[in-house]
Amino acid sequence: MNSLHPGLTKITIALLFVCLLSGCAFAQEITVAAAADLNYALKDLAARFEQKTGDKVTLSFGSSGNLFSQIQSGAPYDLFFSADEQYPQKLAAAGLMDPASLRIYAVGHLVLWAPDATGLDPRELKMDLLLQPSVKHIAIANPQHAPYGRAATAALEHYGLNDKLVSKLVFGENISQAAQFVQSGNAQAGLIALSLAMSPAMKEAGKYWELPPDSYPELRQTAGIVSSSKRKQAAQAFLSYMTSPEGTAVLERYGFVVPSGK
Repeated sequence: MNSLHPGLTKITIALLFVCLLSGCAFAQEITVAAAADLNYALKDLAARFEQKTGDKVTLSFGSSGNLFSQIQSGAPYDLFFSADEQYPQKLAAAGLMDPASLRIYAVGHLVLWAPDATGLDPRELKMDLLLQPSVKHIAIANPQHAPYGRAATAALEHYGLNDKLVSKLVFGENISQAAQFVQSGNAQAGLIALSLAMSPAMKEAGKYWELPPDSYPELRQTAGIVSSSKRKQAAQAFLSYMTSPEGTAVLERYGFVVPSGK
């Protein structure tokens, strides 16, 4: 027996009928696993997307390697934005990501950042800054599972500094934590993502020098839809928005280079 008031039942049916006629859809929530260098850019993009669509985007930031392991273990993500292309390709090869959805959404850049409190200017000293006696600790992301950490290690090797500086290195769990180490003064310099160096807090607190692209492997940042996602349509909509003219303009404002023919 229907316990609802007959009038309420009629109203509910009428509203559903109007909704079907007008083509309206119920809001969905997607969960996004994202490399830590996207901390500021993706929050901006998610807010814009939510305003446009009514869908909710829940963000989970970390090192690409740790997020990769979580997806391997069945974590309920809908999308994965990696700081490299290798992790998404491995997941796709294992059937855990939709290979047709994979796309390079940006190319990341590595910078040397130092707080103003050190009195050292990376734009003048470049990599020689790391050899200064006052630089006791240098923050990088853990190269075991962070693409930016591997890029930093490659850059140190490129400049012949790895052996000289290995005792000074302190490792962040991801590139965002490495940036926090140097921003807080626990390290006097850091090799971090340009997107983090361009954030308002770090812009005001220090200076950076962008490393030449040939000094480390290209960070071809790749995204795709997780195969187990139950909200693939909403996930595809967010991925398409990220790579739309509006989305790429936001990424570029945060220091990412968006490849042509993406």
